[in-house]
Amino acid sequence: MHDQDDYLRTGTRNFRLTADITALMLKGAGYAALFCAAIYLIAWVFIGISRLLPEDSKLAPDPTPLSHLAAPEAGGLA
Repeated sequence: MHDQDDYLRTGTRNFRLTADITALMLKGAGYAALFCAAIYLIAWVFIGISRLLPEDSKLAPDPTPLSHLAAPEAGGLA
């Protein structure tokens, strides 16, 4: 009856390896969740700031005159 008490199979050699791998995967998933939550929070901060701006600033043309110019094409080598 003593052999039947080990329901989690903690007496085997593979248990420690499995527990370590599971803990590392959960740790990585936690880091990924924190990273995604940080990006989500930053996006909502930008959305909140954009809602505070007046409507005219959203519809105004670009203040930099050279931002819409295309780069000159390179020729001769190809």
